[in-house]
Amino acid sequence: MTDDEKRLHQLGYAQELSRTMSGFSNFAVSFTIISILSGCLTLYGFGLNTGGPVMIVWGWPLVGLMTLFVGLAMAEVCSSYPTAGGLYYWAAKLAPSNGAAWSWFTGWFNFLGQVAVTAGIDFGAAFFLNAFLDLQFGFSATPEHTILLFGIILLVHALLNSLGVKLVAKLNDISVWWHIVGVLFIVGALVIIPDKHQSAGFVFGHFVNNTGWGSTFYVGLLGLLLAQYTFTGYDASAHMTEETHDAARSGPRGIVMSILVSLGAGWVLLIGLTFAIQSYDGALGSETGVPPAQIFIDAVGLVLGKILLLVVIGAQLFCGMASVTANSRMIYAFSRDGALPGSSIWHKINSKTRTPTNAIWLAAGGAFVLGLPYLWNQTAYAAVTSIAVIGLYIAYVLPTLLRLLQGSKFQPGPWSLGRWSRPVGIIAIVWVCFITILFMLPQVSPITGSTFNYTPVAVLVVLGFAATYWFVSARKWFTGPKVQGSEEELAAIERDLDVI
Repeated sequence: MTDDEKRLHQLGYAQELSRTMSGFSNFAVSFTIISILSGCLTLYGFGLNTGGPVMIVWGWPLVGLMTLFVGLAMAEVCSSYPTAGGLYYWAAKLAPSNGAAWSWFTGWFNFLGQVAVTAGIDFGAAFFLNAFLDLQFGFSATPEHTILLFGIILLVHALLNSLGVKLVAKLNDISVWWHIVGVLFIVGALVIIPDKHQSAGFVFGHFVNNTGWGSTFYVGLLGLLLAQYTFTGYDASAHMTEETHDAARSGPRGIVMSILVSLGAGWVLLIGLTFAIQSYDGALGSETGVPPAQIFIDAVGLVLGKILLLVVIGAQLFCGMASVTANSRMIYAFSRDGALPGSSIWHKINSKTRTPTNAIWLAAGGAFVLGLPYLWNQTAYAAVTSIAVIGLYIAYVLPTLLRLLQGSKFQPGPWSLGRWSRPVGIIAIVWVCFITILFMLPQVSPITGSTFNYTPVAVLVVLGFAATYWFVSARKWFTGPKVQGSEEELAAIERDLDVI
């Protein structure tokens, strides 16, 4: 057995998934899900209304730095427990008592966040694809058309993931270069071609408030959602550790490097795009409903503008595919331990592809259901992004809190923060508490049925369901991550898979 397989056996699991991913591929999954060409641009219109250029440009490095603290704290725990369960497994092992309850609620918040981030990514791709089809073929950007494209994109991503992890890993490797070269191409075109650019004072200092709220400070804080939503999904590196070589080092590096590379490249993209704005009102009033598309067209013309739009759409499609991958692995691991209704269905492995096919389809189906409210609530997309941020970050920070409570009892893996572990963890916890409250607050005034931020409702529904399920039933039988068997039994499971 390899060291990876030995460690997985020590954690209680057989090597059921195909361990074929390199360290670079592990990084590529998280970098692809963060996807600066997806998150930055799908919420760019939100940023134009909620704080404007100054919050778009300066909010990014602020949020990126705070996210790095969260990622560093997660990476240290990932090194100690490199398993597909990720966050909920860590919570069970780190809890001083009631590990099953900590694991249960961490897992459910992670599940909510994963489904929401998949919905947000592919919904954004549907927005941009609809804008392109409108420009090219007159396929108008109506809610019905957007939902149709959203469903088709999710279907394609589920099918691609069902074909096996080698294909997914190869596409993610390509995605890294697509994003980096794409950003350079877009920013280069926006710098060189337009005859006119905005002033530095406008880009780095102009504030805009189209929310209806009177408080500049409050609106500025709300504007941080653009950056914080983009910096999500990097737990994918942890969920893919059972398929990665040298997982105890590659997983943590994937988490941290995906944040650092996205921080630098994303800032370049946002500054370049904001300098290229030709008409602020024109971008916000775009008939396609996608301000970056209008900025591209105004700055470089219709033909090249549509090419830039296609570059963005390609990145978003890569991003959504990787999100379905990570989401399905979390579902597979959580149901492997019996935590989801119908767990026996969701943790089944396809013997031909060695992938959790049923979990893949649950990930795609759950994301589609979460996006449906857009048909009658035009602010639903911003709420979905808030749900993704809150669900994921609560799940991110609970193991960090438990790791701090362990103190010197914590046994670090080969990737460790050493004496910096405690200060990094404290900063991460404070930041997550702050954004959890912030993104549940109303985003638009006056508050009506069509502008209501239903993020608190979604979070409370999932929390209420998980709590009710726990106290009525699960606390009697859910014991946290299960050990699949003795060393001999784990080896037998692996032999059976190899024979098939």
